[in-house]
Amino acid sequence: MQLENQFSEIHQLISKAKVSAYRAVNTELINLYWEIGKYISQKTINEEWGKGIVKNLSLYLKQTEPELKGFSLQNLWRMKQFYEAYKDISKLSPLVREIPWTHNMIILSSSKSREEQEFYIRLTIKERLSKRELERHIDSGFYERIILSNTKLSPVLRELHPTANQVFKDKYIFDFLSLPKSFSEKNLRKGIIKNLKKFILEVGKDFTFVGEEYRIQVGKKDFYIDLVFYHRELQCLVAIDLKITDFKPEYMGKMDFYLEALDKNIKKEHEKPSVGIILCKSKDSQVVEYALNRSISPTLISQYETKLISKKLLEEKLEDFFEIENNISKIVE
Repeated sequence: MQLENQFSEIHQLISKAKVSAYRAVNTELINLYWEIGKYISQKTINEEWGKGIVKNLSLYLKQTEPELKGFSLQNLWRMKQFYEAYKDISKLSPLVREIPWTHNMIILSSSKSREEQEFYIRLTIKERLSKRELERHIDSGFYERIILSNTKLSPVLRELHPTANQVFKDKYIFDFLSLPKSFSEKNLRKGIIKNLKKFILEVGKDFTFVGEEYRIQVGKKDFYIDLVFYHRELQCLVAIDLKITDFKPEYMGKMDFYLEALDKNIKKEHEKPSVGIILCKSKDSQVVEYALNRSISPTLISQYETKLISKKLLEEKLEDFFEIENNISKIVE
C-alpha cells in the first residue's frame, strides 16, 4: 500500500506537469494569434493590405506550414478582430491568454459589451469551463441573470459569510431536468440527482455533493434534508429544501431546525456554520424580506425555472436596468 501511495504521488506530479504544459502551449498560441492579428490590423489600417492580400496570406501559410491548422482566411480575420477588441483594455489582454482560442471566439462573438466579455473570461478561468459549459452559460443568460439578481440574504448570513452574495443566486435555471408538467418535490429531487453535473454547473463548481434525503437524528427521531452539499470556498455545509410552491414564511422554521442539527451533529470543528437554501418555484419579494429581516438563521430563499428564460427578454430587462441606473445617477449628480 505504501508503494501505491508513492506511485500515486508520481502520477499527481505528471498530471500537474501536463496541466502546466497545456497552459504554456495555450499562452504561446494566443500570443501568436495576437501578434498576427496586430500585424494584419496595422497593414489594413494603413491601407497596405486588402481582403485579397489576406486571402493570399492564408494560402501561403497553408503551403509553408501544412502541419499547422488555424490559418484559414476566416480565422485570420478573427485574429485581427481579437487584437482590435482587447488591445486597449489592459486588464483583459493578459486574461485572454489564460483561456483557449475557441473560448475566446465564443465570448467575443456572443458578448455585447466589454463588461460581459470580462465576466465570461473571468468565469471561464475561475470555473475552468469547457466549451459546452461556456455555451450553456451564455445561452441561459447567465451574465444578465447575475446583473439583474436581487438576492436577499438574512443579516446573519451576511455576517457569517460576507461573500455569500457572490456565491448564491436569486434565480436558478433547471432546464435540463425534463420534468413532467405536474411534478412533485420527489420528481424535482430525483431530476437534480440524475443531472447532478449540470446542476452543479448552474449553482457553481465549488459545490460538492454530500447526500440526498440526508438523514439527521435529533432525540429519537430521524429527519431528512432534501439535498446537502459542501461549499469549498465558504467551507460550510449547505442544506437545500426543495419546494414546488410559492415561498411561505413557515418554511423558515423547518430550515432553522435543519441547520441547528447539522451544526451540532455533523459540522466539523474547522468548518463554518451551515447555510440553508429554500428553493421555491416562485416567491413574493416582500414576503421574503419580512421573513428574513428578523431571522437569526443563515438562510436565503431562491427560486428556479424549469425552462430557459428568453435571452432577448433578459437583454431587454438589462437595458431597462441600466437606463434606470443611469437616470438615478443623473438625479443624484
